[in-house]
Amino acid sequence: MAWVIGKSFAELSWAQMMPAIRKRSASPKSHLRDAPKPRTADLDELIEGEIIPRLMMAHTADVVTFPRAGNSKVSREEAERFAGLPLIADSSELMEEVDMMLARGVCVESILIDLLAPSARKLGKCWEDDVCDFVDVTVGLTRLHEVLREVASKSPGLLGQVNGPRSALFSPMPGDQHNFGTLMIEEIFSRAGWNSSLLVAPTRSELLDEVASQPFDVIGLTLSNDCSSRALTGLITAIRSVSANPQIQVLIGGRSVNANPLIADEVGADGTADNAQSALVLADQLVIESQPLLVSAI
Repeated sequence: MAWVIGKSFAELSWAQMMPAIRKRSASPKSHLRDAPKPRTADLDELIEGEIIPRLMMAHTADVVTFPRAGNSKVSREEAERFAGLPLIADSSELMEEVDMMLARGVCVESILIDLLAPSARKLGKCWEDDVCDFVDVTVGLTRLHEVLREVASKSPGLLGQVNGPRSALFSPMPGDQHNFGTLMIEEIFSRAGWNSSLLVAPTRSELLDEVASQPFDVIGLTLSNDCSSRALTGLITAIRSVSANPQIQVLIGGRSVNANPLIADEVGADGTADNAQSALVLADQLVIESQPLLVSAI
C-alpha cells in the first residue's frame, strides 16, 4: 500500500526504528563487511519502504519556527565537511550544524539542496565503495531524514502564490523504492506555496488512482533506478488518460533522468530539471502556458 502524505514528518527516534533494521539484518554488525552485500534494491526497500513512512504523518500545529532565513547559501567547503558527519554524528548534532547556518542567514532551500542532498549522495557512494556497511548507511540516511523532518517542521514556507494556489503530486516511479529526492522536491514546492502531496512506494494502480482523484496541476516522477522507456511512456500515457485535470503537466527527474535528459522528450513528459529549484521554475512556466486564455466580452 502506498503512503499518501500531505505535509508530513512525525516524531520517531532512531532507537524506535532500530528493531526494524535488526529484523531485516540478522547478522551482527561485525560480520556485515564480510558477508555478501544485500542488493541495492533491498537496501532501498528497508530505508525507503519501512523507515521513512514511520517518520511521516500529519504535520503538527505546535511547531517552533526559525527566524526567517536570508539569502546566503551553503558553501562547497561546508557541504564537503558536512557530507561525512551522518556516519559519526547523531541527528541532534547534525541539527546544531544546520541551526548555525540558518542563524547566519543561509536560506532553507540551500540547506536542502546544497547540504542534505549531497550528503545523501555521499552515503550512497560510501556504500558502493565498501567504505561503510549496511547498518552504517541506514543509520546515516535516517539521521539525514530526521534533520530534513525538523527543518521542514520548523521552517515556514510561503503563505501562498501570487497567481493562486497550484497543486502537485510527487512520486517515485512505481517499483522504485528510493524516496529521498522525492521528499526533497515536495518540500521545495510546498515552501513555495504549492499544495503538494507525496506518494511513498506506490504501485502503478495506486499512483493512477491518486491522479484520477484530484485535478493536480503537476505530477513529478522521480527515477533513481534504470527504467525502460517503454514502461515510462506507458505510465505517462496512462496518467494523462485518467487525470482529473486534462491539462496536467508531467515532469520527470532523478538520477536516471539526469544521466539522459533527452529521455523526457522520448517518453512524452512535459519537461525535466536537474534540481528542485529549476523544477519549480519550470513547473510554474508550464502551468501558466497550459491555462487557456480567458477572453471577456466588451
